[in-house]
Amino acid sequence: MIRSVILGTGGYLPDRVVSNDALACLHNLDTSDAWIAERTGIRQRHVAAADQQASDLAVLAAREALTQAGVAAEAIDLIIVATATPDSAFPATAVRVQQKLGITQGFAFDVLAACTGFVYALGIADSLLRTGAARCALVIGAEVFTRILDWTDRGTCVLFGDGAGAVVLRAETGQGTAQDRGVLGTHLHSDGRFGDLLHVDVSGAQAMVRMAGREVFRHAVTKLAAAVDEALAAAGLTQEDVQWLVPHQANQRIIQAMGRKLGLPAERVVMTVDRHANTSAASVPLALAEATRDGRIRRGDLVVMEAIGGGLTWGAALVRF
Repeated sequence: MIRSVILGTGGYLPDRVVSNDALACLHNLDTSDAWIAERTGIRQRHVAAADQQASDLAVLAAREALTQAGVAAEAIDLIIVATATPDSAFPATAVRVQQKLGITQGFAFDVLAACTGFVYALGIADSLLRTGAARCALVIGAEVFTRILDWTDRGTCVLFGDGAGAVVLRAETGQGTAQDRGVLGTHLHSDGRFGDLLHVDVSGAQAMVRMAGREVFRHAVTKLAAAVDEALAAAGLTQEDVQWLVPHQANQRIIQAMGRKLGLPAERVVMTVDRHANTSAASVPLALAEATRDGRIRRGDLVVMEAIGGGLTWGAALVRF
């Protein structure tokens, strides 16, 4: 059986760091560090420079992933970028990344599934690698989300930040068991009935994120837990087999609830929301890059990744490193 093995991870966060208090002062918001931290766990976020686009962040994350993987850019024949903040409507941000990395072969395209984008992109790349359509892939989540925020909406604008994360995947032969290295399964879902709970309003002069936070929270834990259970059951595994949870970094309470659902101690749940805020499609690969870079996630570990976002979209991926 062909498995899509993660050979390397990478992440990039813009240099500018904005604390909660600085954000409140900068945009004259009626909020505080205590108010934001208590409700979300967020203490700060990174904000892209005016001349940085999603593709610029993506390239920097991709280069780290390629270096860690020991793979030359010329070996990549598939690039998928998950983003809700592309450089342009077209060409795809992935094509811009392809060009900036000096890659002239293969194919590249974007995926739009909001905060679930990276999990969607990972599932698509896995399918293409297993069918032989590509041999070596870059899967990237990249966002300049602070560009589409309404700075008068304190319930939403304090939640997001900018960044990019990437993985290098290569098709390798496995035994077809749950002990194989690589992507063991991805389980993806959407339900358009709830699309208005988290969406981008394009009716005005500037596109802006709108979110019914309480309603999204209500859906999050139940839908994510069901997707994780689905992924484990399909692989013939149980919650006791999981070493790490790498969740979408939207809210500390949701992350903690998911850790409890899996019976994992806090130290086995990768959390970056306090420092990164919600970087949408970039949040899962950024957290994954941090946990592999510092040595927490090691070869052979079973990792669950999950996310929920606008659409509503949600899903889970099961990977053995």
